[in-house]
Amino acid sequence: MEKPISLITDVTESINNSSDLRPAIAASERALNGAILAAEISESYEEYLDIFDHFYADDIHATADGLKEPVEGKAAVRARLAGLLVPLHVFAEIGGLSVSIQLSPIKGDRSDETHSAWTLELRGVTGANCRVTWCSRRRWRAGHVVSEHHYNHQQIGGPLTFSDLRFSEDGITRDTANARLAKLQ
Repeated sequence: MEKPISLITDVTESINNSSDLRPAIAASERALNGAILAAEISESYEEYLDIFDHFYADDIHATADGLKEPVEGKAAVRARLAGLLVPLHVFAEIGGLSVSIQLSPIKGDRSDETHSAWTLELRGVTGANCRVTWCSRRRWRAGHVVSEHHYNHQQIGGPLTFSDLRFSEDGITRDTANARLAKLQ
């Protein structure tokens, strides 16, 4: 099966020849979201960074409710994204954390933007879980996201702790896990 990330190539080639960008933007959004959903955080956080590199513009402008300053530029946004992905990867690969993500498209008003609702479900080996939901608005230009805003953040369930992970069963201590996290960051 062809990876969703490669589907964008045909879409971006046709963008320059179209007066109505909605179909191309919708196809780009589907390809981006499909790639996110197909990636496995327990196997690799790098795959998500590759998806980001492929779909996001160099001059990306990222904002979120509660964020005091926008995050400007691909390098700055990528660093923030890695700061989230690396611990999730370690906790999933080594600590047994179950991670799932779902999305629901939301109809928007503008032809150059897309909206979606996301749910991130985290379940520890103890059965404790935490669900985080948010909505995102993306603005597109020439097959790349140039602006992304996250809003309506909600958390259901408390934060998971080290006791919800399986570090000690495999001989991996909390200190070892913290050391591995520090090396990856």
